[in-house]
Parts: sequence; C-alpha cells; structure tokens
Amino acid sequence: MTFQQKQSHTMLQAVRSASLTVGRGEIVGLVGESGSGKSTLARAVVGLQPIDSGSISFEGKRFGARRSRADRRGIQMVFQDPYGSLDPRMTIRGTLVEMLRRHTALRGSAIDERCRELMDQVRLPASLLGSRPAGMSGGQRQRVAIARALSIQPRLLVADEPVAALDVSVQAGIVNLLSDLRDQVGLSILFISHDLSIVRTLCDRVNVIYRGEIVEEQGCAELFADPRDDYTKTLLAAIPRLGGPRSVGLADGRSLLR
Repeated sequence: MTFQQKQSHTMLQAVRSASLTVGRGEIVGLVGESGSGKSTLARAVVGLQPIDSGSISFEGKRFGARRSRADRRGIQMVFQDPYGSLDPRMTIRGTLVEMLRRHTALRGSAIDERCRELMDQVRLPASLLGSRPAGMSGGQRQRVAIARALSIQPRLLVADEPVAALDVSVQAGIVNLLSDLRDQVGLSILFISHDLSIVRTLCDRVNVIYRGEIVEEQGCAELFADPRDDYTKTLLAAIPRLGGPRSVGLADGRSLLR
C-alpha cells in the first residue's frame, strides 16, 4: 500500500507531500503530535477522506475516486473510541452478522460459526455475543471493533490510536493481539499513535509526520537509536520519564515502557 498526496497552492491541506508504504505482514508506525495529519492520512487510506491530488495504491492497484466493494474489503479501520464506533443498540453478534451478511456469502449456521471464530481470534468468550457495548469494558469493546474489522478478512488494518482511550493495564493486551494477528494471519497494519513507547514495542518501521509532511522514515530500532530529523529528536526527548520508565509486561516477554 502506498499513499501520496502533494501540496496544493489553492487551499490549505491537512496532509501534503506525504508518502508511506506498508509491506505485506508488516506493522508500520505513524507518529506525530496532535494536529499533524495522522488521522487525516488514515482516513484517506481507508477511503473515508477524499484526496485532492496524489494517489493511493493497494496490492498494485491504484484507487480512483470511488472504490469497489472488494477494494473496501481489503482495507479496514479500527478507531480510537471503541464505544463511539459500535452501535449501542446492537448486540455484538448483530454487529458481526451485519458485516458478514453485507460482505460475504455466509448464511445460517456458517455465520454463527464465523462469529464464534472471530471472538476466539480476539480472545473474547463467545458468551459475550449477546452483550451490548454498554455492558462491556473499554478493552472488550476495542477487541470487538477489531473482530468486526477482521470479519471480512482484510489484508491491511489501519489502527488509528487504538489504545489511546484505554487504561494502561489494558493497552498491553491490545498491543499483543495486534502483534499476534500479524504473525498468525499475515495481516499488515498501519499503527497510528502519539505514544512512542508503544510504537517502539510493536512496529517494524516508523514514519514521523509533522504539519502534514512525512519528515522521517526509518526502521524502528534505528529511529530510536539515531533519529535524523530535528522534529523526531524533539518527540523522543519529550517521552515522559518521571521517576524512571515504568514497564508493562507483554505476553512474549517484551516490555512496554510507560
């Protein structure tokens, strides 16, 4: 997947001269301060935000102004606020069934089986299928949002601040889940965050965006060890270290510095 958008001199643009690539089975971070253009770029990749110039390509196909249903299935998004992104009137089963009926040929018992598979994939008990979002924790709701995105088997998941609204104790579980999904099903992920500690733990490569422009792109380890752009250096220097870094353990033995 490649995204490009060039500067227009006739209007103010939230994103300009930005170019990034996510390889198959790769987790790429996009970091920057609030208002830098992260979410605008994410919405453009998914097709929720029109672009004035430039191009978006996915698996060798360049998208036009309108995307086919198959094109939309290939890229799905997980939003920051899981409660706001789920219909509070619908049960979890209803949320998943709606996606499956619209985008797949599954019907009857096959849909029920797929719902149970999705719940297992995001590590939730099938007993929650009859629940509504209001009766679930923030972490459970975000796992449901991920299950909904996975229901139609996308190849690219755009995760826009997916743990920002969650307690620190819950964040590591979602980070582990995303990492495992990459390993288990080869899912590509564009992970958008302002939290560099999480990005450092999860991502293979990192893009730094500033005022709508990608100012640096490096492998994750290289960026944290030797940032090149002054803005990146400023971001890294701003990581909170009050009382020393605090570590949240991940399932694979790594630690999430906070």
